[in-house]
Amino acid sequence: MDILGATLRIYVDDLEKAIPFYEGLAGGPALRFERGGVQVAAVGCFLLMSGPESQLEVLRKVAATIAVADVEETHRVLTSLGADVIAGPVPTPAGRNLIARHPDGAIYEYVDRRA
Repeated sequence: MDILGATLRIYVDDLEKAIPFYEGLAGGPALRFERGGVQVAAVGCFLLMSGPESQLEVLRKVAATIAVADVEETHRVLTSLGADVIAGPVPTPAGRNLIARHPDGAIYEYVDRRA
């Protein structure tokens, strides 16, 4: 399983106000999408999220988003090591993802860029 990097999850009240700052900081444009009523902007290593608190409450339980080469391989490795895959793998606007609870209780999202 190849870990390619991690994304910092940031919850903001006003996505439109936050995006220009993070575009300037990261040096590139935001990739915007919506998922489950939550507005999302991926900007460099930052994942900005804004939406109803009921939806954000669930998302806040995920400690980080980890980029991997292949979500299917990651699924096999995680389960062999005792992690509990609680969602996915499922397609996303940028590839595929899964959510896993590690044996210590920490919850992470794993994503790849496969179509």
